[in-house]
Amino acid sequence: MKDVVASMPTERLEQEGFANRKLIRPSLNRNDHNSNHTQAPMERRERPAGGGGGKKTPPPETTNAENFYYQKQMQGKTPMVIVLRDGEEIHGVIEWYDKHCLKVNRSSQPNIVVYKPAIKYMYKEGENSR
Repeated sequence: MKDVVASMPTERLEQEGFANRKLIRPSLNRNDHNSNHTQAPMERRERPAGGGGGKKTPPPETTNAENFYYQKQMQGKTPMVIVLRDGEEIHGVIEWYDKHCLKVNRSSQPNIVVYKPAIKYMYKEGENSR
């Protein structure tokens, strides 16, 4: 390929500016070592006509896994242990939740609303913490 470019006059290279060059992709068959080539070469995939810019759509903001988990624990009235970032443990049952908070019913203490960013992790009361 180097010889071909070197043999072309430089004026012509500057005129074209490589703007109208076309990318050629060879079709590579995985069965090249076999003697029979019965597969047709792969066709080039065309891009959508809309010119989508090639950007993927971003993933959804939420997968609803968190919501599903909270709903399951609320319906079963599962005793939970909520460990806060400072190490404090809150024992109780999740009564409700929203985007930012959890309301925990505690049997021996007043109910409490916990800010979600303050939660380090949580687990079911019967399970080990780690």
